[in-house]
Amino acid sequence: MIDPHRIRRRAALLLALAAAACGGAPPPAAVPPPKVTVAKPVSRNVVEWDEYTGRLEAVESVEVRARVSGYLQSVKFTEGAIIKKGDLLFVIDPRPYTAILRRAEADLALAKARLDLADKRLDRANKLVARNAISQEEADTRAAEARQAAAGVQSAEAAVEAARLDVEYTEVRAPVGGRVSRKLVTEGNLINGSSGTQGNLLTTIVSLDPIYVYFEADERAYLKYTRLAQEGKRPSSRNTRNPVQVAFSDEEGFPHVGYMDFVDNHLDEQTGTIIGRAVLANPDLQLSPGLFARVRLIGSGEYPAILIPDEALATDQARKFVYVVDADNHARYRPVILGPLIDGLRVVREGLSADERIIVNGVQRARPDALVDPQDAVIAETPASPMPAVTPPPPTPAPATPTPNRS
Repeated sequence: MIDPHRIRRRAALLLALAAAACGGAPPPAAVPPPKVTVAKPVSRNVVEWDEYTGRLEAVESVEVRARVSGYLQSVKFTEGAIIKKGDLLFVIDPRPYTAILRRAEADLALAKARLDLADKRLDRANKLVARNAISQEEADTRAAEARQAAAGVQSAEAAVEAARLDVEYTEVRAPVGGRVSRKLVTEGNLINGSSGTQGNLLTTIVSLDPIYVYFEADERAYLKYTRLAQEGKRPSSRNTRNPVQVAFSDEEGFPHVGYMDFVDNHLDEQTGTIIGRAVLANPDLQLSPGLFARVRLIGSGEYPAILIPDEALATDQARKFVYVVDADNHARYRPVILGPLIDGLRVVREGLSADERIIVNGVQRARPDALVDPQDAVIAETPASPMPAVTPPPPTPAPATPTPNRS
């Protein structure tokens, strides 16, 4: 049996729900504009630096070879040690050459005795020919004998000098200072000496302080440097010791300072690059030829620039842009053309002026032409890197291909 009271209660509930539905739900609260940090770009004068990959090379590199042949008697250096110019490296058995020297000295004494006798005979002949005691022909013969004896003395003196040099050459000394390599011949071996490159290679020596940094610049960079020099914005490295900054694979920044001292006279036709060379001080002798290095060279004259942090940049396909906040706090899309990174900030070449506000934090929350809630800030600016002061090491001879030791 149906309860009428239950039916009435359900009907009242349905009427109440219908009345509530007809009244409508309250509208949702409006979403506030996103908070973003805005700041004006940094404006200051800057100098651009170009970066290259280079390699260290010794200023002086020498192949040590013996000038005389003989048995290697002893080795007088520690392999891999720092040596000075003139240090004794190898000793070749000097006894055969000492004997030759003594024989040459004896020959010289004999030649001098012959010259003394010839001079006396010539003096007597001159006196006799004046009294017509001997013929002029005999006097001429005595004069020729004296000249032959004098020539014999000169020959004997040259032989003594050569023999003395051979004795000196039995002691092989360092022609330059630097770091010596390992010994390539051990004691007891027969050394083939020669004044050329045919003699046995005994070891090598490379100088360390100062040291060269060689690198290659492409054709576009060469033309840029040439134009800057012509316009007076940057001196040419051919005749000016432009500063360079150098760093190695385990270093942050560019802690080493050197200077340019050479630019080659032509570009390589196959690679389209030109060789440059910088000089780097190495007082602690820790740098070694063959090391790779990162080299920074002045790449522009000083000019006023607008700089922003990379965090303010966004990418639209292949184009970079920033959001500029206008007076009504709307974010405006602004494409920009960028330059290099200098002291942690990016150079903006085109698209932005120094008095505009840009979003530096919260770029991902902004939308083109949308309202934002800007919070003013100042871009943290790293102090401008000062132009490095170069204290050039003493002038050094230009490097040459390894040459035989002449000691």
